[in-house]
Amino acid sequence: MTPALSATADTIRLLAPADAALYRTIRLEALATHPEAFGSTLERERDKPLAWFEERLATSDVFGAFIAGELVGTAGFRREDGAKTAHKAVLWGMYVRPQARKCGTGRLLVDAVAAHAASRVEQLHLVVVSQNLPALRLYTAAGFVEYGRGVKALKQHGRYHDEIMMALFFEDDARRSR
Repeated sequence: MTPALSATADTIRLLAPADAALYRTIRLEALATHPEAFGSTLERERDKPLAWFEERLATSDVFGAFIAGELVGTAGFRREDGAKTAHKAVLWGMYVRPQARKCGTGRLLVDAVAAHAASRVEQLHLVVVSQNLPALRLYTAAGFVEYGRGVKALKQHGRYHDEIMMALFFEDDARRSR
């Protein structure tokens, strides 16, 4: 594990298939250390070949936060594809390594996804486990508002976790001017 970092991310960029090995490592770390926070599981993803992660990065918009060349955080963007839901997108897979927390890295990732979304959709949605108070504070500070709760939305090892549903609404005029 990398020693504690004192600076916020110096680079936020879209990850490419060439970043698959880095992405796989941080994704599996996220699933292992915070299994309650994700719909997927370590068991589902750990045996996937590198090509599976390359394909995910080729077909998804996944942002990476880097400090001194090290990938320290990720957040994904996925636009809904239905005719009636194409005005919405989802922020998914948000994770920041412990050594890069509390220094603005998470906010930079959220802001990058939101900026990416603002020119593409009218609404950006996410779900967050109700017990994850730091994440709830982050999303609220970034302008997301709670609109619902999924009671017992996730179940792992016999324990239920509620999810808070949140959305960020973009102004139509702001989107049209871009």
